Formats: sequence, C-alpha cells, structure tokens
Amino acid sequence: MEKKNFYTTHLLILLVLINLSSSLNVPAIFIFGDSVFDAGNNHFIKNCSVQADFPPYGSTFFHHPTGRFTDGRTVADFISQFIGIGLQQPYLEAQIAVMNGSSKEYPSNGLNFASAGSGVLQGTNKDWGVLPIQEQLRQFKTLIEQKAINRSVVERSLFFLESGSNDIFNYFLPLDTPKLDPDTYVEAMVKEVTNLTDQIYKVGARRIVVFSLGPVGCVPARALLPAAPIKRCYGKMNAMVKKYNKGLESLVNDIPTRHPGAIGVYGAVYDTVQHLRAAPTRYGFSNVSSACCGDGPLGGEVQCGKEGYKICQNPQGFLFWDYFHPTQHTYEIISKTLWEGKKSRIRPINLKTLTNLTLALV
Repeated sequence: MEKKNFYTTHLLILLVLINLSSSLNVPAIFIFGDSVFDAGNNHFIKNCSVQADFPPYGSTFFHHPTGRFTDGRTVADFISQFIGIGLQQPYLEAQIAVMNGSSKEYPSNGLNFASAGSGVLQGTNKDWGVLPIQEQLRQFKTLIEQKAINRSVVERSLFFLESGSNDIFNYFLPLDTPKLDPDTYVEAMVKEVTNLTDQIYKVGARRIVVFSLGPVGCVPARALLPAAPIKRCYGKMNAMVKKYNKGLESLVNDIPTRHPGAIGVYGAVYDTVQHLRAAPTRYGFSNVSSACCGDGPLGGEVQCGKEGYKICQNPQGFLFWDYFHPTQHTYEIISKTLWEGKKSRIRPINLKTLTNLTLALV
C-alpha cells in the first residue's frame, strides 16, 4: 500500500467522530521552539542575551513588550484565540508563580516552553543563555513526572513544534565553521526533531503539529552575512531550509506508524510566506523585503529597539517586523491558512479539523 494511502486509512481509523465543540476537545496547547513562538521565557533566564522585553516590541496589540519577537501576537496566540482558550503563559513565568505561592497550579490552557535564539541542535547559541529544545522537553517531562499536568489533558492537547531557523542561519556565519556538509547537518537536525516527537508521544501527546521553517534566506538579517545578497534571497540558505522542511514532512508522515493513536500534521509555512512575497498587494503588504523596525540595509543590521533603530509608520504593510521576525499581520495570515487552509498549506488536515477530532486514544 502506498504511504499516502496508508496514512489516510490510518487517519480514518483514528477518527471516532467529528465533534464541533472544539474547545472541549482541545483544552490546551503545549509549545516548543524558538523566537517564532517565544512569549517571554527568555526574560526569565538570567544572563540570557536574546531578548525582546523592551519597546517597541508588542506595540501593535499588547501596547507594551511581552517578550514576543514581534509587534503583537504570534501564530500560537492566534490559534489559541481561534480555539477559544487563553494565550499560553511562558513556562518560566508560570513556574515562578507556582514556586512563590502566587499561583496554586500551572495554567490549564497549556504552557509555552519556546526560547528565542535556540535550535534543534543543542550547541546552537548556547553561549547566549538560551534553552535548546531538548531542555524545553525536559522541563515539560518534569511537570508530567511531578503530576503538575494531568495526562488526560496532555492526550487531548495540541503540541506545537517549530525550530531550526537559528541552526541553519548559524551554518552560514563566517566565524562558525561547520564541520558537517549541508546534507549531514540537516540530517542531524531532523534526527533531533524525530527524537522530540518520540519523547512527547511517550508522555501522552497525540495531536502533534510540526511547522516548517519559513524562507530563512529571505530575512533582513541576511545583511549581516558577508556572502549573502541584498537584492534577492540567499539561495544557498533557502536550499538547506527546503531540505530540512522535506525531512520534517517525512517525519510527520511516519507518525501514525511510529506512534499508534497519534496524528501528525505538517504546516507548510515556507510555501505560505513565499506566496505572500509573490503577491504582496493582495494581502495588504507594501514591503516584503525590509524590516519595519531596525536599521542598515534591509533594516537588517540593528535589532528593533536597540540604539540607532528606526521604525516604519505602518507595521501592517510590512512582512517583517524586525531583522528576523514577521509582523503580527503576517502571523495572522499564516495562522488563518494553518487553521482553515487547504492541503497546499497544511496537511493531511488543517488545525480546525485536528481540533475538532475526537481521537481513539491508544
């Protein structure tokens, strides 16, 4: 039987019924990753140098910095709102509240473990004080072992995994001379994500969503790389991203056979962003190459909010908020395609369908 047909058949076996009361089906989201998802964890890490806890971050929606590396909400925030649950608190903030007694227990709507600057390879940016995705997993498993999170909640929750941009960007840094060739480096990255999905399944995860990387070679921060072009995306970097994304999708397709009772979903964010770049005016963009907030070529040489930065008047017209990260407007469009999109954007099912499923738990 072909893999795709097997996957579809396996998926149908898992679906007991479609239940439209989605908020009852999915009470929580548990989030692992980097600055695309970080909601403020790094603020609570002593001596961590990767921060967005200063203005004008957060200015569009929250009207104050929250630690998110954008002007407002992230994809995880939008999906939570679509489901009808509250935004996930950074794990390290929730931990402080439990330890000092200001909160009796961890939030019931999930937790955000993501740490900006981190990667899927444990050595990525370790000198900056960030938490690699393996450490994020250890934090989550500790809560399970301590029975601070109910396993029945875990089994009904969504699990979001997004990481790898920093690993690939760092591969091209002139001072970091990688010892591996690009293919072997990407294989090592995919192996780490495979291990992560294996581990979260063992502690109860059944709805696993793996997000592709966007076109990292198009971020304004490529202006920091001597070998990268300014007037076009960095093709060599995007080639590595696409190879990594292909590995992620293959990993997702294998989830039903590796993990009975689980559903894996692949969010094709790369394709969505490239679609926005190809037809910007259709989505309200006036600029899809430069950062709204920063300075230097493409606004890519100075972090938003740091000395010498400049900011655009209309963030909604920009694809990029700062030198690495999208604006809230971009995240909102991506979120809608992940929530209700067709298979060209998210597969084998979208997040709305995944949320509405009642699974036969194994």
